[in-house]
Amino acid sequence: MFGLEFLIAYALLGIIVGIAAGLLGIGGGGIIVPVLTSLFLAQGISSENVVHLALGTSMATIVITSISSLRAHNKKQGVLWNVVKMMAPGVLIGTFLATFLASILSSLFLAIFFSVFMAYVSIQMFLNKKPKPSRTLFSPIIQFFSGSLIGAISAMVSIGGGSLSVPYLLWQNVELKKAIGTSAAIGLPIAISGTLGYMINGWSHTNLDDLILGYVSLPAFAIVAFFSFLTAPIGVKLVHILPVGIVKKVFACLLMLLSIKMLLTFI
Repeated sequence: MFGLEFLIAYALLGIIVGIAAGLLGIGGGGIIVPVLTSLFLAQGISSENVVHLALGTSMATIVITSISSLRAHNKKQGVLWNVVKMMAPGVLIGTFLATFLASILSSLFLAIFFSVFMAYVSIQMFLNKKPKPSRTLFSPIIQFFSGSLIGAISAMVSIGGGSLSVPYLLWQNVELKKAIGTSAAIGLPIAISGTLGYMINGWSHTNLDDLILGYVSLPAFAIVAFFSFLTAPIGVKLVHILPVGIVKKVFACLLMLLSIKMLLTFI
């Protein structure tokens, strides 16, 4: 688990994820999960639990990145805390319960679910599709159940929920910047609940020699999170230099290719 080549790979992964997050404003689960799956398999992790470990580790890294993102958006008053308060309880419950479901599913099924969902995200990103705002804010009970669904899907594919919560908020006539900021705030309970869930459900697979707690690899988490945190500001600066529209399309293609590669690994 501690071969130098793998530690370097974790660092490179963190750098790419951080730049992508800063440049495109998205989380890194779509990159982290398929790449970690390949790295863990190369390190001899059983294919039976390898996707679970990648999902749990990815979720742990999102805790760090979501805190950074949340603070930045909150400073600019870009978070609708009334919406967060309505959605957070559902998000916590939905995310946590979904990790129990994920723990009993096979790596093959999780790989298929991940790949299909990421294909949808990639197409939406490539086409730059946005929902037509046609409503006002939903009632607290609808926000609760919507949060539960967003949390559950996020746990199954290990994302911060932005690809779901931003369109959901835009649909309710929330301004784009506030939708992104509110989504960042929602991402924190998703990440915390998901990480705890994957650690609890994978506890029988804990391996202290390799610093694996449940379905979270501590070395991979620490290195990826550290380097993504460092490089996110670089991505922010690149926004003013690179053609973001073109980069977004290239990134969408990359997500699609990574998802296909991950799927082919188990077929």
